Amino acid sequence: MAEDASVTQIELFFDLVIVFAFTMVTDLAAHELTWLNMLRAFLVLGVMWWLWIAYSWLGNVVQADEGIVRLAMFAAMGFAFIAAIAIPEAFHDLPGGWNGPLVFALAYLGIRLLHMVMFLVISADDPQLRGQVVRWAPISIGIGTSLLVAAAMTHGTLQILLWIAAIGGDALWTKFAGADWRINSAKHFAERYGLIVIIALGESIVSIGIGVAGQPVSWPITVGSMLGLAVSGLLWWAYFDVTALSVEHAFAQATGKRKIRIAQNSYTYWHFPMIVGVIALSLGLKKVLNYASDESHYQLTDALKGIPLYGLYGGPVLFLVAIIGSKHYATGQITTARVVAVVALLALIPVAAMLPALAALGLLCAVLAALTIWEVARYAAPRDEIRHGH
Repeated sequence: MAEDASVTQIELFFDLVIVFAFTMVTDLAAHELTWLNMLRAFLVLGVMWWLWIAYSWLGNVVQADEGIVRLAMFAAMGFAFIAAIAIPEAFHDLPGGWNGPLVFALAYLGIRLLHMVMFLVISADDPQLRGQVVRWAPISIGIGTSLLVAAAMTHGTLQILLWIAAIGGDALWTKFAGADWRINSAKHFAERYGLIVIIALGESIVSIGIGVAGQPVSWPITVGSMLGLAVSGLLWWAYFDVTALSVEHAFAQATGKRKIRIAQNSYTYWHFPMIVGVIALSLGLKKVLNYASDESHYQLTDALKGIPLYGLYGGPVLFLVAIIGSKHYATGQITTARVVAVVALLALIPVAAMLPALAALGLLCAVLAALTIWEVARYAAPRDEIRHGH
């Protein structure tokens, strides 16, 4: 793959399955508003993220839309789609049909085996990369997927612990198994992760629509929808206006193991909490719009409580923290205004708990808007330099 390569169409097609998976994770979280169920949704999201990042690295080493790799991508899409369909049953098998948890685990196993085989094939003439794959695969794929299969046969606390061990062990071993991977195109890699952020933000917009689906249009629905869209747009701005470019520039200029470490830390690891944050926000937005469209809340006096409130505010907090971490690892820089915004949002959660749901959403939007306006005004010159290179 050339240094100036772009994301291929088949990779975008692959991401359509991830869109569906994100929607299913949000639905899983919304189905039962308990902290245990939030943990389940988080673990499922972790598995879907890990299968996605596997193919983001693969697609950077070899052209994803050519030859046998194209067929492997289609096969992986099939397995991923089956896993996404099985998300509602990832922990509890529903009556009738196949064993849902086992279907999910076996679909994930299929995705990872395809990924490993393709890496072994394309590393045939690259001893360094082949050595990295051989060191990494037995534990990351063998143990990680085996634990998920074992979890499908259990229930309760043991099942949760097996999921945590499968995902945590895979992530930790990938981090410490070495840095002899390959990055052929920093541009392609950065674009790939930027697109998944857009996909996640798109899920937050979908949640707004789902929250008011089938309801007659009213001013609370209109105001709530516009505020929700504004929040998603402001998070998009926080990522894409300068941060994504700053990280990409540092990534492109890095060499050797430093480039691999930026790919692992600034992208693979720090982008995951961004996705978690957007999914949490989606849950909060969905509940706010439910309030705005429900006649029993039509006087707009009811406050958002508990998990939906923490999702509404905690989601953007996690997104901003992940942006700060990603940029700091790549460039060594921290934007103080964003740290202040994070602290402010956390401090405002008790205040938001006393406000009507729409007002709480408006307050969130105001803080993010203030952050954006401040950064545009305060950092006008460096912002122009990063965005336009003059």
